[in-house]
Amino acid sequence: MKLEPTALPEVLLLEPRVYRDARGWFYESWNRRAFWEATGVDTDFVQDNHSRSARNVLRGLHYQLRQPQGKLIRVIAGEVFDVAVDLRRGSPRFGRTACVRLDAESRRMLWVPAGFAHGFLVTSEFAELQYKATDYYAPAHERTLMWNDPALGIAWPIQGEPLLGQKDRRGTLFEAAETYD
Repeated sequence: MKLEPTALPEVLLLEPRVYRDARGWFYESWNRRAFWEATGVDTDFVQDNHSRSARNVLRGLHYQLRQPQGKLIRVIAGEVFDVAVDLRRGSPRFGRTACVRLDAESRRMLWVPAGFAHGFLVTSEFAELQYKATDYYAPAHERTLMWNDPALGIAWPIQGEPLLGQKDRRGTLFEAAETYD
């Protein structure tokens, strides 16, 4: 597994080793020991999620104030612009973002630890994402940052308005958001 840094040192871009031959290819999408050796993070995942979204769908920026989730995200079809925001008040990078492109062809994965908000924009005709989570979904504790908050300065690669769900339309501005100690 190859590790690539992002703008936030705790948010990690991982590239698995892909074995190819005339029959096709194979790779391990999850191996706890390889993940720990590459990242120094030893974690348990309790939930796997799978989503499919159309072009220009923007989901996020989500986080759970209690039961915070670390997420290992991979795209299995299409391409997304993926974003993590540091919400740890004691961090020297509080309020900063890491933005990466994830696509099915490269098979790269993004590790977003607990303490960060996460969101993505679909930049292909559609995209399917699978992600592992370190804690269970807890809707009562879920919060959403406003995707286009100028304080975050995220340069979403979109023309026009994104397709948003209700909770994403009602996101909170960063300055008023509940964050982690």
